[in-house]
Amino acid sequence: MPSSLLIAMRNPVIRTSMFAIVLFGFSGASTSPYQSVVGITELGLSDGLYSALIFAAALVNVALSVTIGIVADRVGNYRTLMLAVILCGVAGYGAVYLLPTKLSFVLAALILLPAYGALNPLLFAYVRTAAKDMGGRHAAAVNSAIRAAISLSWVLVPGLVGLVLSAHGSMLPAYLLASLGCLANFVLVLRRLPPKAAVDQALGKRLSFLASFGEILSLRVVLRLLAIALISSTLHVNAAVLPLIVTGAVGGDVGDIGIIVGIVALLEVIFILVWGRIQDSLSHINALALGTAIYVVNMALLGLSAERWHIYALTLVSAFGAAALISIPITYLQELIADRPGLGSSLISVNIFLGGGLGAALFALGTRISDYSGTALLSSLAGVAGLSLLLFLDGGRGKASAL
Repeated sequence: MPSSLLIAMRNPVIRTSMFAIVLFGFSGASTSPYQSVVGITELGLSDGLYSALIFAAALVNVALSVTIGIVADRVGNYRTLMLAVILCGVAGYGAVYLLPTKLSFVLAALILLPAYGALNPLLFAYVRTAAKDMGGRHAAAVNSAIRAAISLSWVLVPGLVGLVLSAHGSMLPAYLLASLGCLANFVLVLRRLPPKAAVDQALGKRLSFLASFGEILSLRVVLRLLAIALISSTLHVNAAVLPLIVTGAVGGDVGDIGIIVGIVALLEVIFILVWGRIQDSLSHINALALGTAIYVVNMALLGLSAERWHIYALTLVSAFGAAALISIPITYLQELIADRPGLGSSLISVNIFLGGGLGAALFALGTRISDYSGTALLSSLAGVAGLSLLLFLDGGRGKASAL
């Protein structure tokens, strides 16, 4: 474990925040893999309505995350807002379980659960204020550890929930588990996390909603968001094409998919901590550039794979590169608006939305002009474009920071 992380873990606020993010990850990991099964198969939503609902929910999550981040900076108290959005999770997951109807599912997925999703950037913002006196590289190690905690939930929980509920005949109890996880998180945050001032209130007009949105829409921030979104889109394309390449071009089966995804997820947890240590000696920019280069190579090799053993051999490369792409951008995005922890951390949600949208567009384009292997190769080019833009914008700053 990195020495900087050991220092951070002595802070009771950071330790408690890690438990809170594990519970947040538990709720998502319990339900997200089975959300379409519940919505379409069990409750009878059409494919078109479900697709529109998921897209609208992503938009709502971005809007709420940014708004709540601005409010957090204005009021200077994260805990109250965290408690409010956690209650949305308790109610949203609980409503689907207790009132399993199309209406309850739509209302939960469109309003309550996107609001609960704002807990993710709020927790990262809270931890940033707790770790700000440790220095940038120490804070990066803390961010890496917290992101690893979310990945750990996804390694263990989906399989266990599926195993337990497979004989039940319904996946609705997963929503009960998620609601209980949110309730436990509410008690944890209420009892163990103190209110924490977000910013210097003397910032005045910069705390207005209009000025805050203006900061996000400034050319300086938008170009960097585009660079990170292009890089992140490779993760989304990989999630879409990997199962299809495994069962198609390389002649594998669905069993191989589960094994490969499980291996990568487990390795990601380890490698996220490794990248936290790497950032003790490399700047965020240089570390992110290195991780992106590795993942671009992974996507290119995925597109060229012709045998099952090729995919298994790539798990090490895929996990190492993916660990960088899901952890390092958190600190980079927060530092785009460094003195506004709430607003800066809300960029995490913005990036997830943009990266997912670009990934969907690349998948649609790639499958139209080529096959799934060609789509992976196209995604690698998008990663190169994002890396080139990142280095053009901040390459000099990365070198300076490393000195």
